[in-house]
Amino acid sequence: MIDLKRLAEPGYSAGIKRKGADGAVIDQVIALSSQRHEAQLAVERLRAESNTVSKAIGKASPEDRPAKIEAAAAVKAALVEAEQTYNTLDGQVTELALQLPVPAHESVPDGGEDDGQIIATVGGTPAAPPMDHADFGRHLGWVDNELGADVSGSRFAYIMGGAVQIEFALVQYALAKLVARGFVPVVPPVLVREQMMVDAGFFPTDRHQVYSIEGDDLFLVGTAEVPLAGVHRGDRIDDTRLPLRYCGFSSCFRREAGTYGKDTRGIFRVHQFDKVEMFVWSDPDKSWDEHEMLLEIEREILDELALPYRVVNIAAGDLGSAAAKKYDCEVWLPSEGAYREVTSCSNYLDYSARRLDARIKGESGSRFAHTLNGTAIPVARMLVFLMEHYQQADGTFTVPEVLRPFCGLDSIGPRS
Repeated sequence: MIDLKRLAEPGYSAGIKRKGADGAVIDQVIALSSQRHEAQLAVERLRAESNTVSKAIGKASPEDRPAKIEAAAAVKAALVEAEQTYNTLDGQVTELALQLPVPAHESVPDGGEDDGQIIATVGGTPAAPPMDHADFGRHLGWVDNELGADVSGSRFAYIMGGAVQIEFALVQYALAKLVARGFVPVVPPVLVREQMMVDAGFFPTDRHQVYSIEGDDLFLVGTAEVPLAGVHRGDRIDDTRLPLRYCGFSSCFRREAGTYGKDTRGIFRVHQFDKVEMFVWSDPDKSWDEHEMLLEIEREILDELALPYRVVNIAAGDLGSAAAKKYDCEVWLPSEGAYREVTSCSNYLDYSARRLDARIKGESGSRFAHTLNGTAIPVARMLVFLMEHYQQADGTFTVPEVLRPFCGLDSIGPRS
């Protein structure tokens, strides 16, 4: 939820418009907020008046009491009407405000998907290996898309054999790194209620990407970020405890609506995958430092896996509703001759905390917390890059050195 008190500020609303928000909706929210404020004042005035006339009944003489009762009834009727007016306006403001994104930070470039600012490039751009990731996955017996499609439909796959060992090596490697950095490991629920999707900032804007469980008011999460946001929902957090850092391992589910025909080979874009996600509750004055810390961890992982990558400051028009700023780390995919996204990290400022009613308490009073998130390891996508960069000419896979202590393997060949 945006800060409605600041919506009329030119700089604040301009940051929202940079993300493609409709200026007419902004104007409508401002107008309705003003009407809601007037309605709230009317309710407060009538409540005070109702208390006054109610007390007057008890003090009235028998002959005056009928008139006092009639006056109290009239005030009560007016109060009921005023409360209905306020509730209607409050609902309209909330419905529209939920559609408005958090303003883009001033350091975010203008533009859309192709206008991100490249801020770092690490490593070269090696030529494509003999087999792309999809063919190599089949060659090793690691990925069975046909069986996945037969059992579950398109964009599902069986991950098998050595790929499973590499997956859990990646997960253990990431968890060890994050725990050493003060993150609390969590295995959260992957089914959440609708209100949790709203509070985490995913509904209503991303509802079309989410799987629902009919009849149970439950939704499959597309990232552990959602249930991790619920850890301190409604809490009043002492500022001496901050930052609070969590890392969640979970399966994730995405409908991938609007991607028909894209990335249909292999497991680059699938409906179900596992992921290690980072989530931070931060002091508002320190959240930008936390954002840089999340990026540092993501880059450290890619450096230690020896994958060539670049870091992109995503343009305003390509940011999600909740992100004031987002970095993407894109790894070079040789078979495509292009960089493709592998991880990202975002600062949501107080956007989610307002929905979650999560505040921090300190000597200066109470303020909404800032929340941040970032991907440490998206397993399926990371396997895609590893299969191309660690593929050997003899058809074997060399295990990245940093993963060997976690799986006990140096090399993996095709399944017999």
